[in-house]
Amino acid sequence: MGTRARLPSLIRSLQKEAQPKPTCQQSLPSLRRAFSLYDQINLIDNVPNDQLRFQRYTDSGFTVNGVDYEGSLLCVGNMLMSWAPKKFSEITPDSLSIFQTVRPVPEILILGCGRYIEPVSPELQRFIRSTGMKLEAIDSKNAVSTYNILNEEGRIVAAALLPYGISS
Repeated sequence: MGTRARLPSLIRSLQKEAQPKPTCQQSLPSLRRAFSLYDQINLIDNVPNDQLRFQRYTDSGFTVNGVDYEGSLLCVGNMLMSWAPKKFSEITPDSLSIFQTVRPVPEILILGCGRYIEPVSPELQRFIRSTGMKLEAIDSKNAVSTYNILNEEGRIVAAALLPYGISS
């Protein structure tokens, strides 16, 4: 058998090898479930460089992506700004007026009240609803955790945060 005669059989054998083998339809288990809790925390900490991640809070500020910030902060998506209110009573529709122009509108505003959860005035509730956002008012410690989780999920989220040391 000459070289020309073997060529078609060689091509057929290569085509058979190149065809994908049937794959199992069962989904693979999540890798996160296979690691310890410590490993899960490390996996969660590996966020993209352009994504905000609160790493620590103090009585006077926050650590975000390795940078320490003093005072109140306003976060919209992955944008971080200094925010004027120094205590809960200074949080007004005017202090949150940026949300009248921000697009896309965040689905939720997480309001970090400081050390304790504070009741939100009906006026402020109406203003936040008028922007199209939902409101979650919680202590700042839980506010930064909630922000991290929702932001990591890719949700459009905003946070207005007073330092944890602030109380009424």
